[in-house]
Amino acid sequence: MKKHTLALGLMAAMGFSTTALAAGAAQSIHVYKSPTCGCCGDWIDHLEENGFKVTATDTNDMGRIKADAGLIAGLGSCHTAFIGDYVIEGHVPADDIKRLISEAPRATGLSVPGMPIGSPGMEMGDRKDHYKVILFNESGQTRIFSEHN
Repeated sequence: MKKHTLALGLMAAMGFSTTALAAGAAQSIHVYKSPTCGCCGDWIDHLEENGFKVTATDTNDMGRIKADAGLIAGLGSCHTAFIGDYVIEGHVPADDIKRLISEAPRATGLSVPGMPIGSPGMEMGDRKDHYKVILFNESGQTRIFSEHN
């Protein structure tokens, strides 16, 4: 992830718009998931339907992925993704990811803790639980980024 930041910095120094560069980078996301998780596949479908190019890696060691990503305790879900320098944990809606990239706040990433019914990839008929998308950073600070349902 640090190489991406360096590349953006060098390109910005050469006169390229960092906003435009970030917007271009926003289309590629790498998802790590359990090979047996169905809702992860449904969330990937949601991302692809919303213009993201998804690379998925199946792993049986999600704990290591989450630890390496700097995920804060209590924010975990079933899959972990990386887009640019950001971590995306759980069933975060595509529009929130696009907003994160557009606004580019100083943060580690976004999380939808748990697996709320009605979030992307967790659809179950007409049921839609209220849930929050949490912005977090490496020092453990969090704030509500958006709310749904």
